[in-house]
Amino acid sequence: MNNIHISAAPVSPVDDAINSWFDPIATWFGNIIFFPITIGDFSFPFVVIWLIFAAAVFTVYFGFIQARGAKLSIEIIRGKFSSKTDPGEVTHFQALASALSGTVGLGNIAGVGVAIALGGPGATFWMIVAGLLGMCTKFVECTLGVKYREIDENGVVHGGPFKYLPVAFRRFSKPVAAVLTGLFAVAILVFGVVGGGMFQANQTFAQVRTATGGDDGFLAGPFASLIFGLIFAALVALVILGGIRSIAKVTDKLVPGMAIFYVVSCLLVLALNFDNIPNAIGEIFAGAFNPQGVAGGIVGVMIIGFQRSAFSNEAGIGSAAIAHSAVKTRRPISEGFVALLEPFIDTVIICTMTALTIIVANQASYRNDLGEGEIGGVALASDAFSTVAPWYPILLAIAVALFAFSTLITWAYYGERAWSYLFGRSKATIMVFRTLVCIFVVVGCIASFSKVVEFADAALFMCAFINILGLYLLMPVVKKEMKKYLADRKAGTLNDPDTADAVPVEQSA
Repeated sequence: MNNIHISAAPVSPVDDAINSWFDPIATWFGNIIFFPITIGDFSFPFVVIWLIFAAAVFTVYFGFIQARGAKLSIEIIRGKFSSKTDPGEVTHFQALASALSGTVGLGNIAGVGVAIALGGPGATFWMIVAGLLGMCTKFVECTLGVKYREIDENGVVHGGPFKYLPVAFRRFSKPVAAVLTGLFAVAILVFGVVGGGMFQANQTFAQVRTATGGDDGFLAGPFASLIFGLIFAALVALVILGGIRSIAKVTDKLVPGMAIFYVVSCLLVLALNFDNIPNAIGEIFAGAFNPQGVAGGIVGVMIIGFQRSAFSNEAGIGSAAIAHSAVKTRRPISEGFVALLEPFIDTVIICTMTALTIIVANQASYRNDLGEGEIGGVALASDAFSTVAPWYPILLAIAVALFAFSTLITWAYYGERAWSYLFGRSKATIMVFRTLVCIFVVVGCIASFSKVVEFADAALFMCAFINILGLYLLMPVVKKEMKKYLADRKAGTLNDPDTADAVPVEQSA
């Protein structure tokens, strides 16, 4: 996921007009959602503490299941306990790949660069800690996403927070439960169209334009952005028209490929700067507990790391539970074990590789900007990649474009599920939404509308307050499921249909 905003082209009069009109709305809403907490000279959004505290609570409540269940997670992904008759639409691996495609994006590159520029190398350590804690949050929300899903007469799954939040809020009055779940759906819808659609298209065009020569390249013409947008929208349409099954077929190949491509690229930078690795690791640990010249001291660098992790892997937002709910399984908890790997891959592996690459390369941009955060995060990573060869940053541009495309198609699906919750499931209403996404893809390539994107970012993190409240109320349900599953595994009866949950899914009429 991305909360780094970069315009693809010079700001147009239309951009100016819309940004000026939307500025007070985005500022007002952002100030509420990202309400700052101040400790000494350092301020940070309260939502970050809300997310990290919940992750810590879940980790303790479930007995550090992210560590105990790691081996089991791999077994489930490999299909050891799966059956061809399991209800759902996609395999465990495809569900994981689809969810990862929604979180792995520009934030894993630019966001990490900004975190290091602001918090120093020590921010990397706290980013990893937060990622490890967030694994348990994903475990909880994705289990519930499957537990309360519905499968309609066409075999299409409708799951995620739209199904478990009404159950969690039953103890409240019906109007309160309806309003909370409705707000959640509206926020996912807004971000799916704007943050997941328009912004990702904007960033894809920006990176491709830069990689092809910038102002002197063939994409610098007056109609280049429109033509690129139409082509990009057509590619998006080819994928999203088939729903989650089509998206899964793309992401189960694209996500592993782009992750391996990016990690190998980072490893090449590390190999060429091998002598600097011990010092870099030392800087990470020293900076985590004894930061020098970083605003807020140890608390400041800790919060920066936590914030990058929370903004990257979306643990606690509830969005990933939408993709995971489509999995083929009779046991909801099985997908919880799969989902806990998501923050590990997104944050502990990919974000950490970005951080190590920047620190080990030790370029002038990194040294000069440390503690200031003035340089763009992509520029820090690009300078690190240039230590391999002058042309090597082109690979970074390719990675960013792939990350953006995968994020876009997955968030289109998330937005579509929210649209279905709000406006119904008919083919006509779904087609209206898919058309809307494609239109915003074209708009995103032409203009940035940065204030609208900022509003969408705030809307997404509003989901955290609603979703985590629901997770607290339902975590005893997840614990009961976990104990039963682990007991059946120990008894060797996981493949026995008679030991599966009595009501794994609800069949809708």
